[in-house]
Amino acid sequence: MNFAKLQYLTGLSALALTMASCETVPMSNKAVDNHQVTASDNKHQSQQWSYIGESGADYWGGLRAEYSQCDAGDQQSPINIANTIAADISSPIINWSPFIPTISNNGHTIEVKSPAGNTVILGGKSFELVQFHFHHTSEHTIDDQQYPMEAHFVHKADDGKLAVLAVLFAEGQANHQLTEIWGAAPAVIGEITANFILDPKQLLPIDRQHYRYQGSLTTPPCSQIVSWVVFKQKPTISAQQIAAFATVFDENARPVQKTNRRYITRSK
Repeated sequence: MNFAKLQYLTGLSALALTMASCETVPMSNKAVDNHQVTASDNKHQSQQWSYIGESGADYWGGLRAEYSQCDAGDQQSPINIANTIAADISSPIINWSPFIPTISNNGHTIEVKSPAGNTVILGGKSFELVQFHFHHTSEHTIDDQQYPMEAHFVHKADDGKLAVLAVLFAEGQANHQLTEIWGAAPAVIGEITANFILDPKQLLPIDRQHYRYQGSLTTPPCSQIVSWVVFKQKPTISAQQIAAFATVFDENARPVQKTNRRYITRSK
């Protein structure tokens, strides 16, 4: 049974029965976490933190020493986008090609791995797309408004720094690419290679105006190594697509963090 079919189920008991009957390819003990970009950095991550309870976002900083920045960091993400400064900044140069995706349910989100060669140039620096994944509801807010879904396209440079393109989705018409991803994604922890070609550019807004700021990963270890690009225009996602994702990941969004006098610029 695939991820999309779960949208027709209601109640925890029905979901539990369905997940128990699903056949998935078990992930190794190097399961991929939301923002971790090499498998060796991700041993058992899905079992060490969560979004609720005693391992939820309020407690991340105390779970492990290497998560300390989740509490102590002064440039944490996500944030509320407000009081922005107009700046003459160029749009990211996106060089992505369609590919056959590897799609995983890592226990925290649905993640799509990218093959080598897909890049973005930001501020004259090249970053390679490693993976993208989804949050429900949106992690960033715009003038305190939250949206039903947010996608993060995680890129890594040779020096280890990250550039993440964030797309917030508004409720409206269905997105065909999301239909494909939802339809192939495992309903429980697992990983598959899809049988279709995915064009990730179809998940981006047509208008590339954006906000930009310096921040962190939004999951442990909350490393402050991220150049964030948050697009202004919001593509749409249908209510049915939102419900399908929420059936498996009811809430996988970190609350907004303090801006701490950081500059948030916006393209003209």
